[in-house]
Amino acid sequence: MMNDEQVLKIFEGCGALLSGHFLLTSGKHSPRFLQAALVLQYPAKAAELAAALAEQFASEPVDLVVGPAVGGIVLAHEVARALGVRACYSEKEGDSMVLRRGFVVPAAARILVVEDVVTTGGSVRKTVDHLRGRGADVVGVGILVDRSGGKAQFDVPFHALARLDIETYAPSDCPLCADGVPLIEPDARRGG
Repeated sequence: MMNDEQVLKIFEGCGALLSGHFLLTSGKHSPRFLQAALVLQYPAKAAELAAALAEQFASEPVDLVVGPAVGGIVLAHEVARALGVRACYSEKEGDSMVLRRGFVVPAAARILVVEDVVTTGGSVRKTVDHLRGRGADVVGVGILVDRSGGKAQFDVPFHALARLDIETYAPSDCPLCADGVPLIEPDARRGG
């Protein structure tokens, strides 16, 4: 089983633990950002992390792994591979996260929801709500890195490979804004 230090070392080794002034999906600001895509672009790293996450749910029968787009797509695929089951992903539709593209969820399917990084857990909760609305049995939530400081809570078994406390600020209370540090939308950054 991987520990926090091993997981974060993988992120650091891939240049995926960034420092600056970042706008998070939640709308909050942070001086550090985990760009999991920089890790998951390496199939061997993605497989290693996914296998460690799948191991957390090995005793739970799972029929399907679902990840919220975009961060959960590759991870869902790799965790599903490790568990020997099917994978699909949910997408934003209005204020919801829904399955589209013809993905079928059999009645009472036992589903594991996975995500790369959570700050508030909003996308995961919206995915869980949608799946339950389709008659699925959500058996757990697996996260690579929980950066919520313990605030992300789910009503199913929840496992994170690593927990990292990173400050977040409401835009009105952000000391980086007050200091004039330029705000970066990390998902909009272009590679060189």
